[in-house]
Amino acid sequence: MKKPRRNDFLLIAVLLAAAVGVWAWLYFTRAQSAEVKVTVDGVVYGTYPLDTDTTVRIGDDTSYNVLVIQNGEAWVSEASCPDKICVNKGKIRYDGQSIICLPNNVVIETVGGEAAQEDVVAG
Repeated sequence: MKKPRRNDFLLIAVLLAAAVGVWAWLYFTRAQSAEVKVTVDGVVYGTYPLDTDTTVRIGDDTSYNVLVIQNGEAWVSEASCPDKICVNKGKIRYDGQSIICLPNNVVIETVGGEAAQEDVVAG
């Protein structure tokens, strides 16, 4: 059997350094778990993970929104406001998306997670 040479040790060191570099890159660039942050009148009402299915009633009997979190998406299924814009907004799941109910002063926004893959054209 051959005796290890200087170049063999150099090759092993380069391969180990590359492996550590790839591990560090994957570790520090992994996606955060997304959450939904709910604020009412500017005060944080609650924060809920998007990976846990749940239904939350926000508000009281006269002024309320019903937030549904299911399959990594969040939406308002029911609201006491007259225009129902928040109900018709649809589902949110990407970082920075929001649902706003002005009559009830409720803001629902996603925090963390992956960025939206939308193309924006300004003209």
